[in-house]
Amino acid sequence: MEFAEVVRRRRMVRRYAPDPVDRAVVDRMVAHAQRAPNAGFTQGWAFLVLDTPADVALFWESTGADPDTHNAWLDGMRTAPVIIVPLASRRAYLERYAEDDKGWTDRSEDRWPVPYWWVDTGMASLLILQTAVDEGLGACFFGIPGEHVETFRAAFGVPDDHAPVGAITVGHRLTDTGSSGSPARRERRDDVVHRGRW
Repeated sequence: MEFAEVVRRRRMVRRYAPDPVDRAVVDRMVAHAQRAPNAGFTQGWAFLVLDTPADVALFWESTGADPDTHNAWLDGMRTAPVIIVPLASRRAYLERYAEDDKGWTDRSEDRWPVPYWWVDTGMASLLILQTAVDEGLGACFFGIPGEHVETFRAAFGVPDDHAPVGAITVGHRLTDTGSSGSPARRERRDDVVHRGRW
């Protein structure tokens, strides 16, 4: 598929067919994510791949999705056979930039007006989303509720120095992937690019 077509077709898919996703395809997604740009070549990210029914169910349970609670969004998202959780490590960046070639030995977060651990892991997440499209799959990036981050960490043994930037469901798209129950579809804005001056 041409790159322009991948970009054009990328959208958040919230309901999936029951077919499993080939593990080799999931491996390509995370391999592509690791090619994302990252400050100082820190690579301060990690990717938790949940691709068994037990792990997927534990994800939903640990992030507060009560199995008896039904709504269109949650019911659809729980049909995904794979969840990838991109995690960012602030510590990795502070340590990397204290090395001799950078020299910020004070490890101060004040040197980071933009926290690139979040930015870089976000870019890696986009590569997962784009790879899903290129592989003919659907995917959706969404947030883990803040009040459930610690139960998520405990459920999967995530170290304290890694924080989830969100989660990505992956699966085969249904023929009808309309967003029933969602607000009316918004149009893409065309007033966000400014040349020379705002």
